[in-house]
Amino acid sequence: MNNRIHFIAIGGAAMHNLAIALHKKGYRVTGSDDVIFDPSKSRLKKYGLLPDKFGWFPEKITPDIEAIILGMHAQTDNPELIKAQKLGLKIYSYPEYLYWQSQNQKRIVVAGSHGKTTITSMILHVLHKAEKNVNYMVGSQLKGFDTMVKLDDNLKTIVLEGDEYLSSPIDPRPKFLWYHPHITVISGIAWDHMNKFPDKKNYIEQFDKYIDTIEKNGVLIFNEEDKTLTELVRNARQDIQKIPYGTPLYEKNKEVFSIIYKHQKYPLQIIGAHNMQNTEAARLICNQLAINDETFYQAMQSFKGADKRLEKIFENKHSLIFKDFAHAPSKVFASLNAVKESFPNRKVIAVLELHTYSSLNKKFLPEYKDKLKSADEAVVFYSPHAVTLKRLEPIPPELIVKEFNRPDLKVFTEPKKLHQYLYKKDLKNTVLLLMSSGNYGGLNIDQLITKANTD
Repeated sequence: MNNRIHFIAIGGAAMHNLAIALHKKGYRVTGSDDVIFDPSKSRLKKYGLLPDKFGWFPEKITPDIEAIILGMHAQTDNPELIKAQKLGLKIYSYPEYLYWQSQNQKRIVVAGSHGKTTITSMILHVLHKAEKNVNYMVGSQLKGFDTMVKLDDNLKTIVLEGDEYLSSPIDPRPKFLWYHPHITVISGIAWDHMNKFPDKKNYIEQFDKYIDTIEKNGVLIFNEEDKTLTELVRNARQDIQKIPYGTPLYEKNKEVFSIIYKHQKYPLQIIGAHNMQNTEAARLICNQLAINDETFYQAMQSFKGADKRLEKIFENKHSLIFKDFAHAPSKVFASLNAVKESFPNRKVIAVLELHTYSSLNKKFLPEYKDKLKSADEAVVFYSPHAVTLKRLEPIPPELIVKEFNRPDLKVFTEPKKLHQYLYKKDLKNTVLLLMSSGNYGGLNIDQLITKANTD
């Protein structure tokens, strides 16, 4: 059997992990990309999969290729894609290929506008602790896991993070529509990805379609505290089991959150009411995989969180710094409130970078109203150049202040001025919360940590 797989845009977070997983299975993996950054670059190099040269090379596309896997970073006019189409090769998006690989397995999918990566990471952490081996795909590097994708033909279950973003440049369907879960959890619905889903109604429709893809007699676990989601579930098919969940009973003692279950406290290393809710979602999924509640909570005590999801990157007796991937309004609100709830006696400085298409769109900005309200000091950074690159209308800083509904909001548009502001900031008795899917125009985190350590 020919088993050569070629990746167009191999450097993506999910793409390079899938490439490594297939390499480990014995496939002959090749790939191309016009730019690859770490950690993808180093990890591909480790497995001998890093392209010799960056760029697109149609001569790599030959009739002996079994499958092309096309990443979102590629464009529809990509020369390798055009060559593959001319040769009539089978072209997959990575979610389509994951489904193809897992057709004969029980598929567990974690979906929702927020909390997907964290809930998936919790499930995998608990299963790992319980020595239950499963296949998986998750959007964050986990401690104790070599890759973010595992595909073993001998395993009967796969856990997938179900993203609602588009599958590939030539397949505009949301990724999660490919997976056809036997068991799924939906954490909530909050409009995002405005460039692909122009209004809330269109965005919500994608989740309605997703619910319709659940396998017959499947299980839908859903956040009943989300009114939009609850309405969708109420009107969903009757041949699936529907299990609601909400925020479990918990308490906070100083800076430690503990789940209370059967009069026993289980202290956790994660913070915030939203993470207690994420824990409940993970518990119900694990119950479906024959993990009892006591085993689940015992394992969760050693869970330190997913990479870049309220990740504590510095702490001393005076200061803390958290790095968070939050950028959508619902995520920003949840992360900030988690920090405020955890550290009520400390000053909280929230620094948000507007980096995505949605967050830099004038029509979407009202979604951020009051989302930074609970911060003692709030800062927003965005790059006017990024706005231009995304072909969006220019955004004056005063509009940011208005839409966030915070007159004292500090707005920076020049990286150097933001960096100087942060490096000079007195961080005594302070929690600094950095929220971004970018890098604040090249902010030197190490320098910031050094400054905090000498305050």
